Amino acid sequence: MIDSARRLGLVLGDQLSFDLSLFDALDPQEDVLLLAEVAEEARYVAHHPQKIALIFSAMRHFADALRERGWRVIYVRFDDPHNSGSLPGELRRWSDRLRAREVHITECGEWRLQQALEDSGLPLNWHEDRRVLCSRADFARWAAGRRQLRMELFYREMRRRSGLLLEPDGQPCGGSWNLDAENRKALPKGLRGPFPARFLADDVTREVLELVAERFGDHYGRLEGFDYPVTHAEAQALWQHFLDFALAAFGDYQDAMACGEPFLFHARISAALNIGLLDVRQLCADVESAYRQGRVPLNAAEGFIRQLIGWREYVRGIYWLRMPEYAELNAFGNRRALPEFYWTGATGMRCMAEAIGQTLELGYAHHIQRLMVTGNFALLAGIAPKAICEWYLAVYLDAFDWVELPNTLGMVMHADGGYLGSKPYCASGRYIQRMSDYCGGCAYRVDEATGPRACPFNALYWHFLMRHAERLERNPRMAMAYRNLRRMDEVRREALWQRGEELLARLDAGEAL
Repeated sequence: MIDSARRLGLVLGDQLSFDLSLFDALDPQEDVLLLAEVAEEARYVAHHPQKIALIFSAMRHFADALRERGWRVIYVRFDDPHNSGSLPGELRRWSDRLRAREVHITECGEWRLQQALEDSGLPLNWHEDRRVLCSRADFARWAAGRRQLRMELFYREMRRRSGLLLEPDGQPCGGSWNLDAENRKALPKGLRGPFPARFLADDVTREVLELVAERFGDHYGRLEGFDYPVTHAEAQALWQHFLDFALAAFGDYQDAMACGEPFLFHARISAALNIGLLDVRQLCADVESAYRQGRVPLNAAEGFIRQLIGWREYVRGIYWLRMPEYAELNAFGNRRALPEFYWTGATGMRCMAEAIGQTLELGYAHHIQRLMVTGNFALLAGIAPKAICEWYLAVYLDAFDWVELPNTLGMVMHADGGYLGSKPYCASGRYIQRMSDYCGGCAYRVDEATGPRACPFNALYWHFLMRHAERLERNPRMAMAYRNLRRMDEVRREALWQRGEELLARLDAGEAL
């Protein structure tokens, strides 16, 4: 029984790393670590049940691993009758009970939680999160004096700083910093990804699954079939599976989509990485090694590393630089509610049904499904940014506010007015047809833009361009789209506008498209 501690250290559910900076300040013999499953974190949005199960199970396994390493650990379960329901409440309860003189915490990933802890009135000692490659202070220094913060420039700086994929003279391998143009191949007919790695539930996970089924059964998403890694060893096995069987093709087909193929050549490691079961430095080193050993092509290695030290670090920097005001941005003034079919998948648009259906079942969709299918539709339909941001935060296992908010509000919805991305990521159904097999068997016709059977993405795309022309037509990256719009005769433009108006009216009436 632990009844006293000189110092108390709080370990969060997304800080399950053995090299957490917090540990440097504590003594395993005299101090105590606290991990707690609390209602406030599990319910502030209606998280997918598999997301809650992943974090609770990983936390319980991590607590056991810490004890094996000699740490004194207090673990508060969700169903503990004395559970206060919040992390500030548990910190206060246990610091008082143990008569701890100091409380130590590694900086939070989410602004909301850090504010709640700072407002708790407890004397907190904060430690920098060194698991990331670019600290908040480093990013702020990089951003100082820049009117626009372009990811490409940040990414090049991170490449130089890390030395990844550089030649001895400091130039990028292959002569180009960014091979994004080589990451956009459509999937050849009949090609499928490798069989996904799966992980069986042990006794700890089964107990968690029972708890989640009982307490969170009303949340969006299926709990059945949960098979995610919940330990460092399992996460490493998932990573090795990707290195062995998928990375080589990732470069070519990372933007491809296919019916019945939720993973294709994607790693599926983002959830494990975001809660601390994997280390970003090791992942990058492994990918670079695979390239230099000739096991994968450069476009695969560069494309994957760009996602990690480019986008991932970049959006974290944006988040901490601009919060909390960033969350309130709404450049287009969108007010439309999120359609009900985002929660059910009940829509005749096959691409949306596929992306939402696999999200319901797996808590997973890869970046192009999120950006160019569900996100693209939300942008074109004028959905309120807060509504779609909350949906992404709730339904995906890897979604934490620091990574979800800039990607959704900035990249998907362009609600920051171009601060993060230089153009809106909008497209008609032709893009989805080119990058997937979704259009075959769809209730709508992708080669039509007007009429009752026309693909909704088509008219909504042109409607979006027309209603936001004043803001967007001077954007150099939108010039071709607006030239095409101006080439249309008035009758065509009016037909597209009216079809768009009809579709938006149906959404406002609560109809499924």
